[in-house]
Amino acid sequence: MTILSPLLPLLAMLFGYMNFWFVVSILKKRSDVADFAWGLGFVLLAWSSFFLQAEGSLRALIVNLLVTVWGLRLAWHIGKRLQRSDEDKRYKNWREDWGAWFLARSYLQIFMLQGAFLFLIALPLIVINQAPSSSLTLIDLGGILIWMIGFFFESVGDWQLKKFVTNPANKGQIMRSGLWKYTRHPNYFGEVTMWWGIFLLAISVPQGWLTIIGPLTITYLIVFVSGVPLLEKKYQGRSDFEAYKKSTSVFFPLPPRKA
Repeated sequence: MTILSPLLPLLAMLFGYMNFWFVVSILKKRSDVADFAWGLGFVLLAWSSFFLQAEGSLRALIVNLLVTVWGLRLAWHIGKRLQRSDEDKRYKNWREDWGAWFLARSYLQIFMLQGAFLFLIALPLIVINQAPSSSLTLIDLGGILIWMIGFFFESVGDWQLKKFVTNPANKGQIMRSGLWKYTRHPNYFGEVTMWWGIFLLAISVPQGWLTIIGPLTITYLIVFVSGVPLLEKKYQGRSDFEAYKKSTSVFFPLPPRKA
């Protein structure tokens, strides 16, 4: 079995997984279940690719556990958000804008496209799971450390924001404390950082460097497409947000600038 031999069965499994959540979105009448499916999709690919390989390595086991912790936490966080709110505004706007074509475009542009991106981002994980066993290196340890930094920023950033927005005294205000004092998007920074950590773990295995497309994809999506730009557009023009932009780094955590 070559390192890339399980790609077809994994693609087929992911295709079925995204179709399942598309059906759920129709039944629930809310396409933001795609956000809930995101983290769990990586957990599915992690363990599926792990068990498709007869010889599981310590590196693969560590990476799968890291991805599982991240994926389950993210699913729990988003699941709680879905329970207490209506469909996300982004998806509501698409529902209105796409009109009679909503189901077709939702299938292709939300669920199938997300599945494609999910697979690309997961390539370092898949390759690690299919590689022969080898000793851990200092690069592996560095990758684990970077992943832990990313997980800290995403999980703590999400917790701080949830605590802030659920306090009625903060209604209509911009979150500017905690990690949000150093970056306007600590959770996005954390997610990108985690996948660069996973990539470092992939470098030590054959063909691992080819999977750099994974962290490059998630970085591009979050920084330039669906993460930072969409959220910043939501607050564009507000005087308090403009002041926040002047004092706080957009992505990388940095000391606050003097206004």
